[in-house]
Parts: sequence; C-alpha cells; structure tokens
Amino acid sequence: MLRAHTDADTPADASPSGSAEPPPQAPARLLPQRGLFDGPSGLVPEDLYSVVEAGTARRRRDSVHLAPATRVSTNTYFGRFSATYWQRWTAVSEVEVRLTVSGTGRVRVLASDTNKVWRIVASHDVEQADEQVVALTAAVDRFLDGGGIWVQLSTETGELTVSGVEWTVAAPAAMPRTDVAICTFNRVDDCLNTLAALAGDPRALATVGAVQVVDQGTDPLESRERFAEVSAALGDQLRYVRQPNLGGAGGFTRGLFDATAGAPEDDSDVLLMDDDVLLEPEILVRLTAFAACTTHPTIVGGQMLNLLHPAHLHISAEYADPEILSVGLPVKGALEEAYLLGLDERALPINQERRVDTEYNGWWSCLIPAVIVREIGYPLPLFFQWDDIEFGYRARAHGFPTVSLPGAGVWHADFGWKDWDEWHRYFNIRNGLITAALHTGFSTRRITRRLAQLLSQYVVAMHYGLAVTLLTAVEDFLDGPDILHDGSAAAAAEIRRIRAAYPETVVHPMTDSADDFRALQVVRDVGTPGSERLTWLKRVAYLVADRAPHPTGFVPAGDAHWWHVSTFERAVVTDMGETGYRVRARDRALALELARRGARTLRRFVREGPGAAQRYRDEMSTLTSRENWARLYGLDEE
Repeated sequence: MLRAHTDADTPADASPSGSAEPPPQAPARLLPQRGLFDGPSGLVPEDLYSVVEAGTARRRRDSVHLAPATRVSTNTYFGRFSATYWQRWTAVSEVEVRLTVSGTGRVRVLASDTNKVWRIVASHDVEQADEQVVALTAAVDRFLDGGGIWVQLSTETGELTVSGVEWTVAAPAAMPRTDVAICTFNRVDDCLNTLAALAGDPRALATVGAVQVVDQGTDPLESRERFAEVSAALGDQLRYVRQPNLGGAGGFTRGLFDATAGAPEDDSDVLLMDDDVLLEPEILVRLTAFAACTTHPTIVGGQMLNLLHPAHLHISAEYADPEILSVGLPVKGALEEAYLLGLDERALPINQERRVDTEYNGWWSCLIPAVIVREIGYPLPLFFQWDDIEFGYRARAHGFPTVSLPGAGVWHADFGWKDWDEWHRYFNIRNGLITAALHTGFSTRRITRRLAQLLSQYVVAMHYGLAVTLLTAVEDFLDGPDILHDGSAAAAAEIRRIRAAYPETVVHPMTDSADDFRALQVVRDVGTPGSERLTWLKRVAYLVADRAPHPTGFVPAGDAHWWHVSTFERAVVTDMGETGYRVRARDRALALELARRGARTLRRFVREGPGAAQRYRDEMSTLTSRENWARLYGLDEE
C-alpha cells in the first residue's frame, strides 16, 4: 500500500507521538521537493543547486533573477527530481512543477535517459509577466533504469525572476507521522547548529512531528543559554531526553523506542539524524515524501556529502562484506567520492543517472518506518559501528528494502580524514564479526584469513595499539552475547584504558616535536608492491633482524601504508586528520609477543567461532527486544 508523510501545509504543532488523534488526511497534492537555487549556508557551493550556464544570474535560496541572454539549469545534485527512483519504488506516474515568474523568458522542463541524453518534456514562454504562476507536468514513465527531470530557465532580450518552485505529486489517502531523532554526545555547538537549522526552515520543519534530542553527554545541551533560544524556536515540537551514554546505537534506538511506545496505530516513523552534520533542511521534505509514496515499507536514506569538501559525494549506494570486516563498498555503477561540480568525458554533469540499489544506508540521516521496527525488532545494543549496517541487512532479510535517495543529502565529516588507529576500531571489528555471525554463512576460514592479514600488517607497521585493539575485539566476540548486556558501555571504557599503554596511539601537535628537522625529512612511498606476500616476508625479516632501511623519517598520511612504514626503525606519521603526528617506534620484543598472542587468539577463533556465532543468532530476538532496551534505559514499562 502507499505510505505518506505530513504535507508542508500541516501545522508545526502537530500532536505528539502516542496521541489518540488519527493521522492527518492527505491533501490533493504532496510536496516531495522544493526548487532551491542556493544552499542553506555560504559554506556550500551554490552550483550544487543551480548552474548559470550562460549570462548572469542572481541566485538566492528560493528565487533566481536572470539578466538578458542568460540560461540557468537545475540539472544538479539538489536540483534534479530523481525520476528513476520514483518510478522504481513508488506508484507516482507524473510530477508537476509550479513556479511564480515575473518578466520575460522561457521555462522548460527537461528530462534525461539512462545515458544522460536530454529531451524537452514541457515548455512555457512568458511575456512581461507579473507574479504569474506557471505549472508544467512531466510523466514519470520512462525512467526505470535511469534518468531525472529538471528545470531550465532562459532569457534573450528581457529579464526574468523565478521564485517559489515546487514539485508536487498526487498524495496518498492518509499520511503517517514522522518524528526526527538526533543522538548527541558532547557536541553541543554542532547539535545546536543542527537544531537551529531545523527551526530556521518552518516549511521543512512542518513535514515532521516531534524533534527528539537524545543527549548522552557529560556536557549537556540544556546547560547553554543558546539551548533556551533554540528550544523556544522549536516550541512543543522539541523533546529533550537525557540518558547514560549507550553510544549511537543507544541514542538512535531511543528515538525508535519512544516513537513506538503505544499502540501500532499511534506509531511514528523516525528520521534518524547525526548531531554533527551541516544540515540541509530540505532533506526532511524529500525523505518523508518519498517514504510516504513507496509501494512497500522502505528505509529511505539520505546521502552523505563531505563536510571538508562539500562538492564531493561520499557514495551513492553501498554494501558491506562482514566476513572481511569491510563497509562502504560501492555497488556497481554507484558514484564514489564523486566531484559533483565536475563533468564526465562527454562534458555532461556528474549525476547518479543510472539507478543503483543500495543494501543499507548510514544513519547520518535515515528514515525508518515504524512498521519495519514492529516486524524486525530494534537495533542491536552494539554501542556504535555496524549498528546501522546490521539493521539494514536485517530489514533486507525480512523483505524491506533500503533506498539511498539522490538529491537528499547532508554534509558529514569526511571519512577519509579520520585515522584508522582510534579506540572505536574495537567496535568496528567486534561488531563486524557479530554482523557476520548474523547475516553471512560465517566462513571461519575466510574470516580467520582476514584477521591474520590485518594483524600481520599492524605488527610489522608498528601499529601495536591497533593490533591489541583487534585481538581484544576478537576475544570479546568469542565471549558471546553477554558482552552486550550493558550496551557495551564498559567495553568502550576498557578499550580506551588498554590503548593508553601504547604511545603510537597518541596524536601530538607539531610544536611538541623535539626532533632535529634533518631527522624528519619526508620519505615518500615508492608505490604498491608487486607481491604483498613477498614484501611482508621481507619486512618480517627486518623485524627479526632488528634492522631497517631507514632509521627515522617523516611519513605523510597518504603514504602511511604498512609496506612503507615498516621500512623505518622510527616513523613520525601524519595523522589522517592532518592536525598532528604519531610516533611509531620499533619494539621487537613487543611485536613477537603480539604475534604469539595473535596465534593463540586465531586458533581459539577457529575452534570457538562457529559456536559463538550460533549463540548470537540464538540471542538475537532477546537483544533486539523492547524489553531489553527498556532495561538498558532503566525504564519500567509495566
């Protein structure tokens, strides 16, 4: 059946979750997207919204003014209507574009096919118009494999102003409510910025019900004066909850938990959102509308654009391979680290023209229908890392797809600028193994080979703390589902304590260096070895003999591959965030000790891994139950 959300005309003071009021009746038309010509902030490129292809134009958030001999196109990331996704996942058969025009010029609706070849769908000329409303219609009927729809505006001798662009589709009969859930931990300014962005766009905010902030930090939002201002702006829509730190999994699950607290007919869908994004409020409009119109309950995810490099899309569709602990793998045909302002080999814009189907979506912004939660349970209490991935694959196993919707994006901290050697890699490894236990055939041979490969690389590259992190994660996985009893809060504290004993895990500012600059000459990587196995054996020989080609040197972050760093006795390595450096120093005795511990742990994994995997499968329904989360939250629901 069709599902829908509250239209922009719904009052912002919609009834809270759990009320006895019936869901609002749908209007005749539903707003799935606004036509925006500029971003929410000067920190993002306006060409992600509209492009001045010729002449001169003045672009504002919701309007554009064209000088004579000008052409403006919205064939951009945020400007396109992703027709291929609408045709595949909804029953919508046409879309109408309405806009207000003043002046003289031409308005066209264009469409593309799978191979980016454009065609004119509709056109309207205006002559000395004064706030004239123009409506053009495009069929959503020839886009199954790919293609989008956009607006082109042009002038010759006159000027033209266009504003109030809206894309609308036929609305379903009834529309369930959607709440927003934001999880935060000691990112007060980031979270307040996100809330302020929501409050600053009443039209987008009106598409959702409650905005729930789950604060798990020791530096609470409510301690700031600015929180009172934001709270007043959001009014009754804001729901602020304090709870102990249970990681992202515990914070986001609280939003799902509270939205499904009553009878099923009172449930709310939930749009999960990170606290540290640069928010495009339009994502509320687009995710809720698309989820509203899907023909089958569907997780609808927003895409991630890189915060430091805001014209780059992280990935448009991805999958994971839990047995090799890999996430963020691009689905064939997906855009990956794509420069959205660039042109392809035919000088055409970089867009996700062909439809690609994702297998999960990160929770930087992701809408989860309540009916899916009722069917498959709540997320696992994994603290963080893999919680969103595991939930996506569990939904998939129950017949619920995930769609990563192009044009619905937020800016999130670039993953490529985060160093791998951090305490949360414990959760990346341990939770990856848990996900493998639940959603793969759990090939002990394949997993063991991967663990051995990682461990061997860490040891020769003087990543001793990271090696211990990996071994601790494997050992804790083998201890079984009891490690999740407290939501992994104790594990988070323990891995920090363990890693503190290894100096190379600490990032130092460059001003702390006491080295003579002549000892810190940059030594670049010569390239990927022809045979990694033979190279690794050679590096082991260096280790055993306690010698190396370079006594010391400075290694840039982009060159810090294991085969390069392992050629030093002491390497000063730039942290991936490029804010400081780490010092990796060879310790032959420690390396041999870790190798012996690794051998014991891997033998144990071969013996005990299948049994541990079965225990996680046996406990799955208990771990994801409402009763378990109520216990973790300290709530008495009886």
